[in-house]
Amino acid sequence: MSESSPPIRASDADRDRVAKFLQQHFADGRLDNDEFTTRLENAYNARTRGELEPLTADLPERDLAALAAEPPKPPPPPLGADGGLLGLLRDPALAIPWGLWGGVNLLCFTIWLILFLTGASDGYPWFLWVLGPWGIVMVFITLALAAANRGGPQTGGR
Repeated sequence: MSESSPPIRASDADRDRVAKFLQQHFADGRLDNDEFTTRLENAYNARTRGELEPLTADLPERDLAALAAEPPKPPPPPLGADGGLLGLLRDPALAIPWGLWGGVNLLCFTIWLILFLTGASDGYPWFLWVLGPWGIVMVFITLALAAANRGGPQTGGR
């Protein structure tokens, strides 16, 4: 903006926002009664935003005491830390693939069983060719994730 542009007029919402800000800092003890009253009168008498800015310039945006009072959040527990292998299987990254493996193999076994019971098949357990290799791959992936997460978050990704 150029220096010749006129100052922006303050709205009632701007004045109310500054008044609430001053009230909060008065309640926190940063302003005494006389200073609060003077600043509040100046806020409601302000015509431009430029007149509102000096009223709050020396007050912090956030209460620094509240920042120190917030406890730091603990890091998430390592994968499976809450119950060994069963805790590891509760993780969606493994629960979903294991659920798919179970569902597909249940479907294959059901188809085989229907064909076997109706006599349309000679009884060869072809569903084991789906169940076995996929299951072996899933077991290795699960064990690899369990071994990688045994050390916790410090060694999990290195």
